[in-house]
Amino acid sequence: MSKLWGGRFTKQTDRLVEEFTASITFDKELAEEDIEGSLAHAAMLGRQGIIPAEDAERIREGLLKVRDKIRRGEIEFSIADEDIHMNIEKHLIAEIGPVGGKLHTGRSRNDQVATDMHLYLRRRVVEIVDLLHKLQTALVEQAKANTDTIMPGYTHLQRAQPILFAHHLMAYVSMFGRDAERLMDSYKRINVLPLGAGALAGTTFPIDRRFVAEQLGFDRIYENSLDAVSDRDFIVEFLANASLIMMHLSRLSEELILWSSTEFGFIELDDAFCTGSSIMPQKKNPDVPELVRGKTGRVYGHLIGLLTVLKSLPLAYNKDMQEDKEGMFDTVRTLQGSLQLFAQMIATMTVNRERMRQAVNRDFSNATDIADFLVGKGMPFRQAHEVIGKTVLYCIQNGKFLLDLTLDEFRQFSPLFDERIYEVLKPESVVNARDVYGGTAKNQVLAAIGRAEEELARIADWVAAHREHA
Repeated sequence: MSKLWGGRFTKQTDRLVEEFTASITFDKELAEEDIEGSLAHAAMLGRQGIIPAEDAERIREGLLKVRDKIRRGEIEFSIADEDIHMNIEKHLIAEIGPVGGKLHTGRSRNDQVATDMHLYLRRRVVEIVDLLHKLQTALVEQAKANTDTIMPGYTHLQRAQPILFAHHLMAYVSMFGRDAERLMDSYKRINVLPLGAGALAGTTFPIDRRFVAEQLGFDRIYENSLDAVSDRDFIVEFLANASLIMMHLSRLSEELILWSSTEFGFIELDDAFCTGSSIMPQKKNPDVPELVRGKTGRVYGHLIGLLTVLKSLPLAYNKDMQEDKEGMFDTVRTLQGSLQLFAQMIATMTVNRERMRQAVNRDFSNATDIADFLVGKGMPFRQAHEVIGKTVLYCIQNGKFLLDLTLDEFRQFSPLFDERIYEVLKPESVVNARDVYGGTAKNQVLAAIGRAEEELARIADWVAAHREHA
């Protein structure tokens, strides 16, 4: 069968070239968006008198029939027709006859595919923000249940200072909040209409781009036709935002993996999110966080891949840009799967509060508070730091912890010590002493949870307001 563009050619396309250059194997994912854009374009053509109104209506009816067949799985896409646009047009012509060929009046595949991707990514961003909202909600609920759970806080993976487990979880709420904010901000750069730019220079037909934008729910229209068909910044930005989300998920994955080990024993993941060993019957492996940690590199690769594709392309469209889709589709699927699993995994994990408390009682993470105690007595901090360093060394050499020391033992390092040191060293006292905005004191953590719930309500409102396009 001849190509829709084949009039200028005297030979059939080589079979290997067809297979190598075809994109239908992956861009069929844009079928809904392609038809959605075509419906708006056909309505505009009829409204502007570029094609007869009755032809526009026949095209509309034909497109809806083709869409229904695609949804029912009745259409088989062909590599010979290259891409989703040509496949749909071929099926439209088969459905309604030669009048279907009028649909492509005043547009090019260049502005058509760009429109499809804007429509696609616009929907996906709303869905991903909603998934981030669900994960944040699960983290906040776990935080609310653990406002009295004290754990060791770490730097360099060495115990540093006691903190509330809720405070640790709320750090991730903040991270994913920034991720949601970035995606919501990117929406305004995604929600821009390229259709009407033609191949690169616009069109000679009296089209109405603003009408099409209104039909499709776009807020703005590309100002420059060259930019409209060659811009992939919105995809690069999405991949960069996705990489940050995956990085945050990977960091949380690493902690879940550590915390669920026998060595830590701080949490237990629900059986539904773990697997066993084919040879060691006692094993319970945290496969979900491990695989999410691994898939982070996959998303990073898609970002670098597209940046590399685009880095030397002259304006406007080049075939290289066909490489913009598979990484985007894969990143969307990876993000959606990872976020869905994580929300459920966090919601169902069991927290071993007693094990965390034991860890705090058997370390030196309260040492900084002794230095602060001495500073409060008038000792310079640097001198206090040295005194406590020697005190900790004494404990290590004698197999003790700070709360095990007698007052006389404390006083051999400084006469400023008194009975109040034992109250200062209690884990609850250490935690609640950090009573500053953003600190780990219980009242500060409760305030942070309250602020997070207000922000989650705003995110939910944003998702609801934009779901009409999702």
